Amino acid sequence: MKIISFYKNDRQQHWLEEIEKCSWRAGKYLHEILTNGTFYDLTGADSELLLLTEGDDLVSFCTFAERDEIASREYSPWVGFVYTFPKYRGHRYMGLLFEKIENLAKEQNINSVYVSTDQIGLYEKYGFEYIKDMETIYGDISRVYVMLL
Repeated sequence: MKIISFYKNDRQQHWLEEIEKCSWRAGKYLHEILTNGTFYDLTGADSELLLLTEGDDLVSFCTFAERDEIASREYSPWVGFVYTFPKYRGHRYMGLLFEKIENLAKEQNINSVYVSTDQIGLYEKYGFEYIKDMETIYGDISRVYVMLL
């Protein structure tokens, strides 16, 4: 398994096609903003899209971004668009991406990262702690978790 940055490799079209195979609504939206060139406009100029790959296959992906779906700017940075393809689930592969994000954050002297989700019990396995519910840019309420580094 290898972790690569979507924007720092020469196979963006291939990985874009792999992301498009994602059946998750937010994954479809990620594909759309990558295709139309608004990824950085929506997530922040220093954002990363990290891909966990196995050869030509995309295993998991997530963003490490200044902004996510939470309307308030109270917290940053965010882990977002967290997805593992079904055939790879149950092996905690996302943990490899979270470790990479932890290292990137520490290199930038960041001592906490956040995730917005409706999941309960998933992110806790990776060291995240629930802090509160917050409103999203869509008007919904989402659970916000923090990982202290």
